[in-house]
Amino acid sequence: MTSFASFDLPAPVVQHLTDTGITAPFPIQSATLPDTLKGRDVLGRGRTGSGKTLAFALPLVTRLAGRRRVSKRPSGLVLVPTRELANQVNAVVEPLATSLGLVTTTIFGGVNQTRQVNALRTGVDIVIACPGRLEDLLGQGVLSLEDVQITILDEADHMADLGFLPGVKRIMDRTPRTGQRMLFSATLDNGVDVLVKRYLTDPLHHSVDSAESPVAAMTHHVLAVSGADDKKDVVQALASGTGKRVLFTRTKHQAKRLAKQLTAAGVPAVDLHGNLTQPARERNLAAFSTGTVRVLVATDIAARGIHVDDVELVVHVDPPAEHKAYLHRSGRTARAGSGGDVVTIMLPEQAGDMRTLTRQAKISAKPVSVRPGDRVISELVGELAPLVSPAEAAATVPSAPQQQRAGAGGGSGRRRGGRGRSGSAATTDRAPQGGGRSGGSGAPRGGSRGGAKTGARTGGGAGRGAGSRSVYSSTTGQASVDSRPAQGGGQGRSRGGRRATSGVRSV
Repeated sequence: MTSFASFDLPAPVVQHLTDTGITAPFPIQSATLPDTLKGRDVLGRGRTGSGKTLAFALPLVTRLAGRRRVSKRPSGLVLVPTRELANQVNAVVEPLATSLGLVTTTIFGGVNQTRQVNALRTGVDIVIACPGRLEDLLGQGVLSLEDVQITILDEADHMADLGFLPGVKRIMDRTPRTGQRMLFSATLDNGVDVLVKRYLTDPLHHSVDSAESPVAAMTHHVLAVSGADDKKDVVQALASGTGKRVLFTRTKHQAKRLAKQLTAAGVPAVDLHGNLTQPARERNLAAFSTGTVRVLVATDIAARGIHVDDVELVVHVDPPAEHKAYLHRSGRTARAGSGGDVVTIMLPEQAGDMRTLTRQAKISAKPVSVRPGDRVISELVGELAPLVSPAEAAATVPSAPQQQRAGAGGGSGRRRGGRGRSGSAATTDRAPQGGGRSGGSGAPRGGSRGGAKTGARTGGGAGRGAGSRSVYSSTTGQASVDSRPAQGGGQGRSRGGRRATSGVRSV
């Protein structure tokens, strides 16, 4: 079969694919669709970037179309290991579902659960979830999985690596045994085979390429540097091109520090790691995806599932600990048939580990000794992007919207000792802001306290402020001031010991 029109797909789905320029299926899609569209359990194995998401999204929406939507009882479930992957999967599934009148929602931690709970109460057809938050909501009785007809496990090996398999099993036990189940992953180790035996019924096996094969269109390079100073200069040079590039570090601190160093050097960069709040992750990833910023510095959190078009270069600033991580990191480039380069920076003491890693990853790259300014580096960088001043570079990098501070004369503000509560700190189109600690775990604390503390200190006493608040629009990316009276602001103590009601409302 050479086109999606050859499969038994609804006309609106085929039209959506055509409108977005997707007409020819990838091998894993061609291999699995005839069976998944008939309701068979399928075990699909394919390398990263092989098109697994669309391979399960198409049968998911096709087979659920026309079902009656019931509050708190979804009929489709997709389990994924990370928040970023949940959003990526939803970006593929949602437009297909919408074309057939289906509704999707994402469920993951790190944000207030109010939006998720409200969506479930209103009624959704497909839930795309991370195991932890989903188990929390199941324990609260917010939803039931008794009506789930199709369950999909995506990146099951990564869930195993993160220790999620016990939770996955508890969730799977709540779904009907008669439903269709699909498991798509790049590898089948660390207990994933147990999931296959326990939850898939006579599954059809489809494998495209070996589970851990490198991508043919990907060119690998190992650059040997003499020490930390040369490494720093080489990394900055590799980040200086006009195309998109992802730089991987081993730790969150290194990712944050390198992004700041590059930005200060005139190369705007954003970081992506586990210490960021969910809104911050989404802002940074959006800036990189749209090309506002061309350099993403990440830990392995971005090595799975994050698909950004046209990444031309991946740099392993710190070589990963094992070969699977190397392949998943490298898979951010050369996706969907495109080409790309992968560079690993190697210090002298890392030579032995690199030999082992390249052998296990089945790549033939040989170390090349380089110094800053060498031709091999210039060829990898390509066209240089103009350097910008540190101030201009910092302005390019997205930051959290600033809350409106209470007026100096009002003397209102939240003090450090207070414990005010907010109803919903991380809702769509609003940034997590002051007035109290959010009911969810994702609201950053620092921004919410700073403005209110200033008000309390300036005013010198307690009092009710003007009640202005800052509302963030995800459409415009700008914060605006809403001057309506504050309601339910968090309470705390001013320096004088009296109770102070914050005039900055938590939204």
